[in-house]
Amino acid sequence: MAFPFPDPIVLQAEVFTELPASLRRTGVSSYWADKNRRGAPADSFLEGPSFDRDGNLWFVDIPFGRIFRADPGGSITQVAEYDGQPNGLKIHADGRIFIADFQNGLMTLDPTSGEISSALRDCDTEGFKGCNDLHFARDGSIYFTDQGQTGLQDPSGRVYHWQPETGALNCLIDKVPSPNGLVLDLQEHVLYLAVTRANAVWRLPISPSGRVNKAGLFLQFSGGRSGPDGLALTAANGVVVCQTGMGLVWVHDAMGVPIAVVRSPRGLGTTNCAFGGPQGRTLFITESDSGSLLKVEFPPELGICGAPMYSGAGHPDIA
Repeated sequence: MAFPFPDPIVLQAEVFTELPASLRRTGVSSYWADKNRRGAPADSFLEGPSFDRDGNLWFVDIPFGRIFRADPGGSITQVAEYDGQPNGLKIHADGRIFIADFQNGLMTLDPTSGEISSALRDCDTEGFKGCNDLHFARDGSIYFTDQGQTGLQDPSGRVYHWQPETGALNCLIDKVPSPNGLVLDLQEHVLYLAVTRANAVWRLPISPSGRVNKAGLFLQFSGGRSGPDGLALTAANGVVVCQTGMGLVWVHDAMGVPIAVVRSPRGLGTTNCAFGGPQGRTLFITESDSGSLLKVEFPPELGICGAPMYSGAGHPDIA
């Protein structure tokens, strides 16, 4: 019997830019590498790409607590360095940059001064396991994951919804084996969640009261050394999944059918992605193994472009 859907289009990404030698911490040890790489050296580990309105791509370096900005031409500038482990990064409509930090909770960055401040350190004095990624709703509230070292051995990772204006903080789910990237659908009725160490993407329907009901499995992957990491949404309500440990990024339609797959020309660490470029048709990807930023432009006939966030202005991934 023939498969009822066509095979996904295979596309090859190219290098947009890479961390220059002057910004790599070659030969420098870090607590992150000691614990996560068993002492193997890591001169950087890039994640969290997000565009600002001027077309600059912001991203983080986890081991050394650094925030970078790449201009449209690919020139990279270090904006901040602090005592932390920044992982996810998103830009608010008012220009503030929010960071999900494994060590410190949620942080903010002033993009002009480079000053880092604490935004949300804990949940009613109970420390987080280790915040990983975040996503803005249209009303400016934040969904974020608290992953820590959870996995199949300890399925207690959490997803929170925080309203900075009121301080209201709600735990939506607390039984996840490694919650990572997350994104709302266009209607904000469903939250898609990458569950890295279960090699899956979950579908979390959100009720009108704000609770999660009838959570279920949306996509199941196999193989690789890790699993789904960063997520993005297309303008057609499709889900983009960075399958780190395989060097792939999958583009699915709204029903979860794969329509395109992007291959890395460098390492296997395709951790996160953000849409940008003209009409939002270019996907930019952090390739963490090589300290590179990749890009792929989707052909117009595929109809793949990024979904705008709640500001409705600037690049599609601006929150």
